[in-house]
Amino acid sequence: MSVQWFPGHMHLTRQAIAERVKSIDVVIEMLDARLPGSSANPLLGELTKKRPSLKVLNKQDLADPERTALWLAHYNAQPGTRAIPLDAGVAAPARALIAACRELAPNRGGMVKPLRVLICGIPNVGKSTLINTLVGKRSAKTGDEAGVTRTEQRLVLADDFYLYDTPGMLWPRIIVPQSGFHLAASGAVGRNAYDDQEVALELLDNLKLAYPALLLARYGFGLTAEALAQAPAEELLDAIGRQRGALVSGGRVDAQKAAELVIGDFRATLMGRITLETPEQYLQWLRAGQVADAQRRQERLQERRPPRGPRRR
Repeated sequence: MSVQWFPGHMHLTRQAIAERVKSIDVVIEMLDARLPGSSANPLLGELTKKRPSLKVLNKQDLADPERTALWLAHYNAQPGTRAIPLDAGVAAPARALIAACRELAPNRGGMVKPLRVLICGIPNVGKSTLINTLVGKRSAKTGDEAGVTRTEQRLVLADDFYLYDTPGMLWPRIIVPQSGFHLAASGAVGRNAYDDQEVALELLDNLKLAYPALLLARYGFGLTAEALAQAPAEELLDAIGRQRGALVSGGRVDAQKAAELVIGDFRATLMGRITLETPEQYLQWLRAGQVADAQRRQERLQERRPPRGPRRR
């Protein structure tokens, strides 16, 4: 399965960001701390690559703290980039990003040269919640479905600090299959863009190796960690369905309902604090995705070329 979701309003968002970034001093990109690589939009990276960047690993309270530390080191090692962890609903840490932005643009500030900051990210990453925390009131719509914010907003966080909020945006083609599944599991893409059962199976395949203790604590299974690692994800999903009463007539498991339960447990952190990828894993997936994408492009190019006729003598 290939997870792809790029509604029409995202084309308009892309155009708006391309225009707005011309007058921006710092770009804040909100990332999901549970999938920091997969939630980093390569299209945003292209549009804003000449600007200092603050990577905010949001929802850090839901993520694995050890893996969060790896991701912070990964991003902080990049030139012109700072990274901080954040829980968008906590007021004190949220204010820290204002200081981080000032450090990235030390020559901006004061009424003559106010600091102009663009905040962007994928849908449902917690951007609107963060903005509401910063301004102390509900200025931005929030929700647990992708695509809530649809228009740009300008917010004055201080006399010389202007924050431009944009709608959440994905990119037209997700070339890393694992990223598609992770984005779907997190709720960053619309429900019509993925199959719940396939996402749940991929999630279980990931967690049985990376977090066997959490999976066993949540669902039991009656297995050792070694046996869990060898168990097919389909069998695990079936066991979860039976355990949670997701049954249809004849005592069969409702696989769709069981898949929804697994995805819901992950999103609600009922399995524990989980990060679905490390920097090393993601970079490996990205390289493989780039190679596969280049091959697909070459194949399509060859298909478009007209066949050569016989040479004339």
